[in-house]
Amino acid sequence: MTEFRLTKFSHGGGCGCKIAPSVLSSILQSSIKAPEYKNLLVGNASNDDAAAYDLGNGTALISTTDFFMPIVDDAFSFGKIASANSISDVYAMGGKPILAIAILGWPIDKIPAEIAQQVLEGARSICLEAGIPLAGGHSIDSPEPIFGLAVSGLVDIENLKRNNTAKENDLLFLTKPIGVGIIATAQKREKISEKHLEQLLKQLSTLNKAGEALGKIAGVHAMTDVTGFGLIGHLTEMAEGSKLSAEITYANIPILDAAIEYQKQKIGPGATARNWNSYSAKVSIAPNIDQEEALQLLPDPQTNGGLLISVAPESAEEVIAVLESFGLTAHVQPIGKMVAQGDKIIQIL
Repeated sequence: MTEFRLTKFSHGGGCGCKIAPSVLSSILQSSIKAPEYKNLLVGNASNDDAAAYDLGNGTALISTTDFFMPIVDDAFSFGKIASANSISDVYAMGGKPILAIAILGWPIDKIPAEIAQQVLEGARSICLEAGIPLAGGHSIDSPEPIFGLAVSGLVDIENLKRNNTAKENDLLFLTKPIGVGIIATAQKREKISEKHLEQLLKQLSTLNKAGEALGKIAGVHAMTDVTGFGLIGHLTEMAEGSKLSAEITYANIPILDAAIEYQKQKIGPGATARNWNSYSAKVSIAPNIDQEEALQLLPDPQTNGGLLISVAPESAEEVIAVLESFGLTAHVQPIGKMVAQGDKIIQIL
């Protein structure tokens, strides 16, 4: 069934399918005054990765859902990637995933059911790796293929991490390189090499397991995962939510070599410009930096991207030890720090 290239059946792919931040803000507006739910620790009041609910025993339930259209052509890989991306939201809150249910939309008149079965097989493989059951779900007949998970997790409330609690002078770490949106676009345009495709699939399907261990470090003040709004978007959410600014050393940002190669060929997703338009007024980029490259990479929409971690300087060694224990030795150098709020929310130096 290899003739069914899934990206040909969707207008978007991966977390690049997200609605633009400015449009999403309009959608989320409401005139209905919601009651105060005293047990709701994290909800719509912040742009966080998941909801968190106090169970009354010192533990919080983490609840999240994430789904999108194919970012790769292979069905099994699509299922793995969408599932790893969904589970990541629990890890980004410092939690332990415990249960998942599937969300499937399938154009049954265009793509055989056997292909959808392979998507679910990919999901089962990732859930097995995460140590959780894929315990059910819901499916519909839809014009384009869609897949994801709703995931539940648990965390000790004292270890719950938010994306808006960074502190001034915190160091910033990023656990995966950026650039997958560019590389995935190269695949969709049939410009990608086999070597780069292999690298792309590996990164996209790698679980952010380190998040659970990082959650237990008190000096980790804030954490989120970098997805559809790109590094610049999710860092802006962290900084603004914390009423701070961030200074980033561009040379320290981990970037996939293949992304730079394809960027030079003018290959990139449409969502990049959308993201930049939403955040550009809040960002300054030093003139000595390659502007064209930076404007393609910083807002590049990531799928199952790395964890962005805001860490007290005195806890940096403990964080580095955790990262090394998960094989993340290439990501132990801080990419920047949080500073007092200035005219620009993000300064790229």
